[in-house]
Amino acid sequence: MKLRHLLWIGVLTLWLAMAGAASANSPLRWGVDLEGGAPYAFTKPEDASQVVGFEQELADALAKRLDRPVERVQVNWDNLIPALGRNTIDFAMNGIELTDEHKRGALFSRPYYVYQQQIVVRADESRIQVFEDFRGKRVGTLTGSAAHRMLEKLGGVDMKFYSDMYAIYQDLAMGRLEGVFLDRPMAVYYAKSNPKLKFIDPPLGEGYYAIALRKGDEALKRELDAALDAMLADGTLEQIFRRWEMWTPTQEKLLAFRDTQEVPPQLEPAWKRYGPMLAAGTWMTIKISVLSMALAMALGMLLAVMRVYGPFPVQWFATTYIEIFRGTPLLIQLYLLYYGLPKLGLQLDAFVAGVLGLGLNYAANEAENYRAGIQAVPKGQMEASLALGLSRPQILRFVILPQSLRVAIPPVTNDFIALFKDSSLISVITLVELTKAYGMLASATYDYIGLGLVTAAIYLAISYPVSRFARWTEARLRRAQGVTA
Repeated sequence: MKLRHLLWIGVLTLWLAMAGAASANSPLRWGVDLEGGAPYAFTKPEDASQVVGFEQELADALAKRLDRPVERVQVNWDNLIPALGRNTIDFAMNGIELTDEHKRGALFSRPYYVYQQQIVVRADESRIQVFEDFRGKRVGTLTGSAAHRMLEKLGGVDMKFYSDMYAIYQDLAMGRLEGVFLDRPMAVYYAKSNPKLKFIDPPLGEGYYAIALRKGDEALKRELDAALDAMLADGTLEQIFRRWEMWTPTQEKLLAFRDTQEVPPQLEPAWKRYGPMLAAGTWMTIKISVLSMALAMALGMLLAVMRVYGPFPVQWFATTYIEIFRGTPLLIQLYLLYYGLPKLGLQLDAFVAGVLGLGLNYAANEAENYRAGIQAVPKGQMEASLALGLSRPQILRFVILPQSLRVAIPPVTNDFIALFKDSSLISVITLVELTKAYGMLASATYDYIGLGLVTAAIYLAISYPVSRFARWTEARLRRAQGVTA
């Protein structure tokens, strides 16, 4: 063999060795939702630059055992397992339960914690003593969790879904909920020290937390399993859990766990299994949208008249209202109505807050639509009507407003379609509308395409007839007023 061939082989061997070393020491991307709350992984309240939690400590311990840095990647909890398939992260660890549904979307490590579900009620609550007492009650829980599935199986429970764990226990203390059913680690951190709340023991519904990996990544699974086994044997896991008041006698079951990745088949299509939830979400969307738009149109008309014809203080108030509501995000307005007003002594039901939030926000847009329509009517018609002896209210009612509506109908219709889609934001105040229902079902079944197409078709089936009706109404108004083009 020639010398140059030997040199090429040596260079290639060195390059491969360096690439392998770089790969072995490259950061592992850890998918986690820091907004999910304590005690898993969360931003330290007194120092936003620090992330704490028992899973943060566990990730640090794994990095040390594997001799590889671990890099946090913020991912919404519902999207943690889908993010593995998109190669956004290498593993997900964020209180992910080892369930048949989750096994359909990911490979899992051996478990690192045995969780239980905890019932929490107000200190003066006497009607809820056992799990079955949740029937007919308003109960807060986390979307897609084991607690959610247990409540769903129980049936007859008015479930309210939260992503903010602090808010869920605050709503319970304020009386918006009659109970909360969540994993015990959350309950211990957020509720145990609250004198307004109490635990209903014993905990129930045992299960396992495990690390989710991309399907087929058996090499990383073996590394993580070995590291977790060693941490369980030398007491590292116990030390971490005791620091967070999470060590319980049930953790002994981790030693007896036998790994299996068997996934039971999906017996029927997701759309057939979960059609009722999509239907309920659709009905909620329609109710919220229609009531909110009715409020927006009525208030918008009043604001437009105030701004055009009112004295200066009234004009100033209408203008200020319009600028504030158009210039601030709807999401912030919903948070202020639902979570902020109770601090001032005014507590709104979630449905009422949703209707008010959307209605008050879109009233500002409708006011501008109506104002444009009013100002499009020639001023001479006002003067002619006054000369005929009509009062200003009569002129508005019989002359100005009917003509202004023809101008305002197209943008008002567009606003209704926009409001119809913006109604998805009400999910932040615990209401389950169509988009939220889709997100819940898709994250549970991983059927994003099928359920997504069905959901999009529902939106289109509702919004398209509205736009057609608006065109028909506009055409009739044009014919009634003798307009041919």
